[in-house]
Amino acid sequence: MKLVWLAAVLAVATASVVKDDHYGFLMGKETMMNLDIKTKEICIMKLLNHILQPTMYDDIKEVAREYVLEENLDKYLQIDLVKKFISMFKMGLLPRGEIFVHSNELHIEQAVMVFKLLYFAKDFDSFIRTACWLRERINGGMFVYALTCAVFHRLDCRGITMPAPYEIYPYFFVDSHIINKAFMMKMTKAAKDPFIYDYYGIKVTDKNLVVIDWRKSVRHVLSKDDKISYFTEDIDLNTYMYYLHMNYPYWMTNDVYGLHKERRGEVMMYGYQQLLARYRLERLSHGLCDIKMIMWNEVLKTGYWPKIRLHTGDEMPVRQNYVQLVTKENLKDKILLDDIEKIIREGILTGQIVRRDGTTISLKKTEDVEYLCRLILGGMGLQHDDAKVIHITNVMKQLLSYNLYNVNKYTYIPTALDMYTTCLRDPLFWRVMKRVVESVVLFKKLLPRYTRDELDFPGVKIERLVTDELVTFMDEYDMDITNALYLDESEMHKKRSDYTYVARMRRLNHHPFKVTMDVVSEKAVEAVVRVFIGPKYDCMGRLMSVNDKRLDMVEIDSFLYKLDTGKNTIVRNSIDMHGVIMDRPWTRNMFGMDTTTATINGDRVVDNWWYKTRLGFPHRLLLPLGHLGGLPLQLFVIVTPVRTGYVLPTIDMSIMKDRRVCRWTTCIDSMPLGFPFDRDVDITCFYTNNMKFFDVMVYRKDMGLSNTVKHMDTSELVMKRDDLTYLDTDMLERWSYKDVMLMSTDRMMRM
Repeated sequence: MKLVWLAAVLAVATASVVKDDHYGFLMGKETMMNLDIKTKEICIMKLLNHILQPTMYDDIKEVAREYVLEENLDKYLQIDLVKKFISMFKMGLLPRGEIFVHSNELHIEQAVMVFKLLYFAKDFDSFIRTACWLRERINGGMFVYALTCAVFHRLDCRGITMPAPYEIYPYFFVDSHIINKAFMMKMTKAAKDPFIYDYYGIKVTDKNLVVIDWRKSVRHVLSKDDKISYFTEDIDLNTYMYYLHMNYPYWMTNDVYGLHKERRGEVMMYGYQQLLARYRLERLSHGLCDIKMIMWNEVLKTGYWPKIRLHTGDEMPVRQNYVQLVTKENLKDKILLDDIEKIIREGILTGQIVRRDGTTISLKKTEDVEYLCRLILGGMGLQHDDAKVIHITNVMKQLLSYNLYNVNKYTYIPTALDMYTTCLRDPLFWRVMKRVVESVVLFKKLLPRYTRDELDFPGVKIERLVTDELVTFMDEYDMDITNALYLDESEMHKKRSDYTYVARMRRLNHHPFKVTMDVVSEKAVEAVVRVFIGPKYDCMGRLMSVNDKRLDMVEIDSFLYKLDTGKNTIVRNSIDMHGVIMDRPWTRNMFGMDTTTATINGDRVVDNWWYKTRLGFPHRLLLPLGHLGGLPLQLFVIVTPVRTGYVLPTIDMSIMKDRRVCRWTTCIDSMPLGFPFDRDVDITCFYTNNMKFFDVMVYRKDMGLSNTVKHMDTSELVMKRDDLTYLDTDMLERWSYKDVMLMSTDRMMRM
């Protein structure tokens, strides 16, 4: 029977729209191994479109109906694995409609089996047919997880740009009241009621675009941490966390994946440490001091309201204030966690850890940090079983979920901590991360401090370091949430939604800026340039020493540069900094983009875009919010020679370059990530000619202004007394001097 497949030339909106008159073409029984990148992308996006419903596409239905796993065992590299999956499938997997939870052991064990089925398909033809078969039979959340991970790691999927996770499953990224308003508009067919529109902040355009204003919401504050919810709930920051996991899943321990030849453990741990440093800068913008690591025996004073309603109708649980963390229900998890932390810390202090099979993990040398990070983050589990690993962060999450939401074998209502797409939203997770990172901080404390020879670059001097004015503001962004809504019968037939629904949010942004440095070199030589930004004063206004702030320094750029003899003027634009990305395009618009192409293994790929969209830090979030009058920070630049010899002999930089996972300096230098701030600093030999500190100010533009307006007199603008969000323009009022004095007098009389 002939298969209907989508043509590569279609520039269609696949997030929720496929044009009726250009649906596809007949390929007969030809294989799909030689498809170009654009066609592969369309295949993947069709599989991920409206994941909560059976697919609307006839070609996927036909493949799913005709493909039989038992009759195609020769299409997979590991036949026994396929047979094992078939047995598991017949016994029953996570039912469709249930919530797939990232920290649930049973869910992950089944998802790993699904991933292996996709990963070990011999070619793209077998891979995509297997994906079609799974799309119609297994849980939607599990399918998205396994398919995303397979696309990240299969060679024939390189170049494919994945739809943003917040477009695939918007429930984890937007507040519940937004989803509710979208359903209301769909049920009423966007009937025009100007009073309702104005109250709910809804606009409907002539192009059937329904815009729901996220700012029209219930103002709430459970703790002072909610002041920076615009940062912790940022959709791109949470996507970064999710993709960081996808790039190096803790359960992917088998050597067949090749990840043991990459600096996977150090990258993950440094990613955690950098997120913490960036979080502290944002807290500093609001005068908040550093967070404390989680203490299990103390009462948790501050709660958290995630404001997320799942597709099942269940609300993500609210954690109340003053919660006792350890109870009789989770005492066994606490005992297990204590034992794991004791083994790790004793291993760091003694210099070795003995595994169950008798092998010894050395923790004495600089390069041993990779073993330690893999051990902590689950990358060194029991042999020959990827899903059976001890992941200390997951144990902590399980301890914090209180075991109250596990309804039966499969039904599990997750907390915000349980999902990689939502964990950053919960202030408690940052405290958990700090406890996890602290083990590596202890390991680094036991290493010798860097000597002057290790820090210095003889013959190289940074003469000047300047930047543009650093200005932040809150801008608007429309997030496509159409996939959160179910298609009716007529829409399924048309293969598109009648309306496109978007949530209009306010988010942190900044003007692009340049960092200019004049470097003088006595000879032509290759050098590694690292650029950091960090605090100058702490939350109490005290000047910080290098050792005080070394863990608060955020590495915003690192690159290889060929120095010429004499003066070199290096200019780095913020949008070109290493590892950062601009806004992800709407999936519906992705194919209309004009991109530069390159070739990998004969396949056309989008150069420098697709791999950044997978794992790139948002450019918008390079700078903290700052102050209206300027937040004093410091920029730090160090230029060092290209060094090797600090990593494990098994590490292969060429593999990381080929996979395009060059986080920070992993592909250009073998120095530890975070150098020179990863160890305690010896002040007597730290300051050398090849490094320089530079004072900068981060100015926050008035929140009610367009980003094209630079200055406005805000001296008479004050916040309403009920404002605790710092983000809404309707909370700003202009007061006269008399009003301010009367308000102050009234407050004094109440005291």
